[in-house]
Parts: sequence; structure tokens; C-alpha cells
Amino acid sequence: MTRIVFLDRETIGPSVNLNRPRGDHDWVCYDATAEDQVVERLQGAQVAITNKVPLRRATLEQLPDLRFITVAATGYDVIDTAACAELGITVSNVRGYAVNTVPEHTMALILALRRSLVGYRQDVMDGQWQASGQFCFFNHPIRDLRGSRIGIIGAGTLGRSVAKLAEAFGMIPLYAGRKGERVRDGSYTPFDEVLETADIITLHAPLTDTTRDLIALPEFRKMKRRPLVINTGRGGLVNEADLVTALDEGLIAGAGFDVLTQEPPADDNPLLTILDRPNVILTPHVAWASEEAMQSLWQQVVDSIEAFLGDEPVRTVVHAKRRDLV
Repeated sequence: MTRIVFLDRETIGPSVNLNRPRGDHDWVCYDATAEDQVVERLQGAQVAITNKVPLRRATLEQLPDLRFITVAATGYDVIDTAACAELGITVSNVRGYAVNTVPEHTMALILALRRSLVGYRQDVMDGQWQASGQFCFFNHPIRDLRGSRIGIIGAGTLGRSVAKLAEAFGMIPLYAGRKGERVRDGSYTPFDEVLETADIITLHAPLTDTTRDLIALPEFRKMKRRPLVINTGRGGLVNEADLVTALDEGLIAGAGFDVLTQEPPADDNPLLTILDRPNVILTPHVAWASEEAMQSLWQQVVDSIEAFLGDEPVRTVVHAKRRDLV
């Protein structure tokens, strides 16, 4: 009987219905798994489900029965894909489930910062409205979205979905070309021009060796219009220490981040020092986590297991030669 092990159930919200794959199987589910527990827990398993638990070569080489890994996320950097290919382990991920939730979260951050909702909410909580003596007061700037330019770094599904929402608000989307490269496609705007002319910059690119610290102090200094900087993409795309410097020097108008280089953040993360500022919002990597998106994600996980067991794997990032299941 096929043994299926889910290593980190707590990475998916408790409201999600964890329906199981069809057919006979041995199902084991752990809330969380430390790296030194992986080998023991996956012994005898043919199918592993992981979201953030790493599966590296040294671990995989100790799991001769493992045939399939399904990642409960789009990013699969926790998996040693080269080792999987050599060991005959197929790997699938999930895709497209966040097409609504991440863009909506992005726009929520933009609206909250552009209209200074955080600052005004705090003012009311502090009693300033009650003491103001008039029907309103003007402690923080409020800007409309219509007519503003939104620079989008990463023109994949999520970036383009953000552009559609932005256009509905009357904004002007600019898709940034690759940093340091000449733009040959008229639908893209040179990277530096986006930095110089955008009122809002939002990141939706993957984290790679070439995109790490994509925006650091030299890029902040090119931002002539003091834009908002929004990151719901990946931690590490923006240099966090330089972001604080940019805020301190007034190079940008504010920042809305849902992702950090280390999650959960270490106590010395520079962004934790500026959370009391009205122009900063930090959310705990939940842009993807609407109820609808999480249920869609899980259904893709189940579908991928059923497809693999039916010898027709889907959404593969490693398509290994099929080995008989134990």
C-alpha cells in the first residue's frame, strides 16, 4: 500500500479541508517536522508532501522508497531537484492558485499606504480626533491612485494580475525590463526608467542569484518620485537594511512588505525597528493565504498525487523515469 506523508500541515490554514487522494493508501500527517526528523518520518514512504521542510541530497539518499514529492507551494527551492532527478524522484509543485489573493493583498498595501490608513487609525486610537476640535484633521498625506504610475517588476501571472487591478483604479502600469539589459520588447520599460518615473514600485519576481538585492541603495537613489515600495514576491529581492536607510533619508514614501529574507524574522531584522512608522506595513507572509487560495492549493496537491499514482504526473519540475511503487 502506498504510504503518503505530509511533513508540515501547520503551513496551511486550519480551515482548509484536507481531503485525501482517492484509493487505498497509508496516510500520515505531521503538524511540523524538524530537519533531523525527516529521514525517520519518511522511511517507507513513496509520496512526500512538503511546503517548507527541506529535502536535500543527504536526506534523499537515505530514502530508497521515495518516488514522488509534491510541494504545497509554487516555489520549490527547498527541494534538491538535481538529486531528485538522479535518484528517480519526480517532483511537482502548485501553480496559479494565488492569482487573486496576492494581487488583492498588493493593492490593499498600496491603498493603505497611499491613503495613510495606518497613521490615521493610530491617531484615532491615541485620542487625537477626539481632541482635534473639528470634524477632521490632516496629520498624514492622502494621495489618489488615479493617474499614478505603478512600476511592476516581474511580469508573470501575478504581476499582470496586479496591473489589471491597477488599471481599474486608473493607474498606469509599467512592466520593468531586466535590470542592466536593453529593452527590445515595446511592452516593457527599461528598469532604470521604471525606478525614476514610478509612483509605486511592486515586486513579483522570483528570487534567484541575479535578482537577490535587486533593489538596494543605488536603486533607491534613482527613485526620483519618492515611490511606495511593495514586496509581496520574495524576501531578498530588496536589501532590507538599505530599505530602512531609504526611508530614513526620504528616498521613498513608504514600504509595504509581506516577505522577508528570513521567516520568521530574526530579532535583529532591520525592518522590525521601523514598525511604529505610519508609512510602513509588514504582514507575515500571508498574501497567498486567502481561504479560497489555500483550498485551491490543497486540491492541486491532491490532484498531483492522484496523477502521479496514475502514471500521468502533472506540474512537474522534475519528471523522473517511473520506478515501481513498493
